[in-house]
Amino acid sequence: MFGKLFGRGGERPADPHALPVPRRHNGMYTLRALGDARVLALVEAAEAGDWEAVKVALSPFDLGRDHQVLGELADVNGVQDWIGRAVEEDKEHRATALLISGARHIIWGWEARTSARAVDVTREQWRIFHERLGIAEEQLLEAAELRPDWVTPWRRLLTSGRGMSLGPAVNEARLDAALRRDPLDLETHIEWVSHLQPRLSGEPGQALAFARKAFADAPDGHRLGCVIAMAHIEEWVESDHQNHLDTPRTQEELRQAAGRSILHPAYERRPGWQEDFNIFAMALALSTEGIVAPRVFHELGGAYTPWPWKYMAQPEKAYARFRRRA
Repeated sequence: MFGKLFGRGGERPADPHALPVPRRHNGMYTLRALGDARVLALVEAAEAGDWEAVKVALSPFDLGRDHQVLGELADVNGVQDWIGRAVEEDKEHRATALLISGARHIIWGWEARTSARAVDVTREQWRIFHERLGIAEEQLLEAAELRPDWVTPWRRLLTSGRGMSLGPAVNEARLDAALRRDPLDLETHIEWVSHLQPRLSGEPGQALAFARKAFADAPDGHRLGCVIAMAHIEEWVESDHQNHLDTPRTQEELRQAAGRSILHPAYERRPGWQEDFNIFAMALALSTEGIVAPRVFHELGGAYTPWPWKYMAQPEKAYARFRRRA
């Protein structure tokens, strides 16, 4: 039914690298390792602290452009305990080790800061936060210098620059550096959408205008359409009204964006594609859209990714609730 409705005919070829779907709870499961067996091997090598195995497992991926694979490594607790040796000893792969270490130190820094309000963060927490982000800055800048074609260091430097309060001139220069390397890079655009929120440094409506302009230049089937959905989610976060997205205009814009990106026949289901669909699923659900949302949840088959649902107080319960309604 959905294939006929949205113009997609035939069965999609099976992904030989897809992980088996685990047992579902309430019809859902949390996606692990981007749902890809090769990424799982990479994560397990990182968990074991085996740098040689990490390098072998990285061979199918371009870490200088694949933010999601880099994110899986950065999220592995304990990477910071051994990656420094790789940085110092493996001259041939120094840039890769620096990139991984820098990305990990940002995550590690925020773990020390916690998600508490700034006024509730202790002086010691701030000290550790800035110390770890300072290391990340140095390492990511060196990685970018060693590999000037890479976009991932610049995207991560946007995050560390925000945490270090480096100011608009520095952050805008980093944005330009990332977009020169990939003008359609989704993760860079999403990071900047967050940056433009009034709670940080932007003005109301500025982020959504940025997202619309960016997606207007994207080809059909490009995942950059997710920036439209994410901009609406960020507006919902900023709003005091639970039903902020529940308008015909927003529903139609989300339908159009989904149809020209994740639901377009040219869209490529790379490892972690489920996160793109989760972004749209959350935005469509918050807008109470009832035409495209069922298709998006159907395609996910219950696959849940923490981003962007972590904006909600009970993310997994929210996903399950909206999935049932769809």
